[in-house]
Amino acid sequence: MSEAVLSEVKDLLEPVLIERHLSLADIEYVKEGKNTFLRIYIDKDGGVDLTECGIVSERLSEKLDEHDPIQGAYFLEVSSPGAEKPLKTKQDFIDHINENVSVSLYVHIDGEKEYEGKLTDFTNNIATIDYKCKHRIKQVEIPFEKIAKARLAVML
Repeated sequence: MSEAVLSEVKDLLEPVLIERHLSLADIEYVKEGKNTFLRIYIDKDGGVDLTECGIVSERLSEKLDEHDPIQGAYFLEVSSPGAEKPLKTKQDFIDHINENVSVSLYVHIDGEKEYEGKLTDFTNNIATIDYKCKHRIKQVEIPFEKIAKARLAVML
């Protein structure tokens, strides 16, 4: 989906999120098999429940019925990002310092392209992660622009 279409969907969604005191955690438009999905992930402090997702889905659906920037058929899904919420922006990293994260990189750093551990700092666009290597705790500093994907991690 083009950035312009994505921006139009966000513009339709924004008043609903403001009214409900929610934030947009992520938005994706994906084809899976024969079906296409517009997935909206919403969040707020304390999380969101099924009722909240239903209200947002209903309100956004009404707005899309009036003006839908997306050509063709698709399924609209509204949900919470869950326990393994994606971290996409620098602010996401700042907001989740001292939480467990999983990070995939575009390039190797210290011989690895994936790290899972505790995000201990995010300063000057560098994420610092403490991770376990064998029986020791090590630390890696990862420039934000080298992060391909990141999410919160549930670690046992």
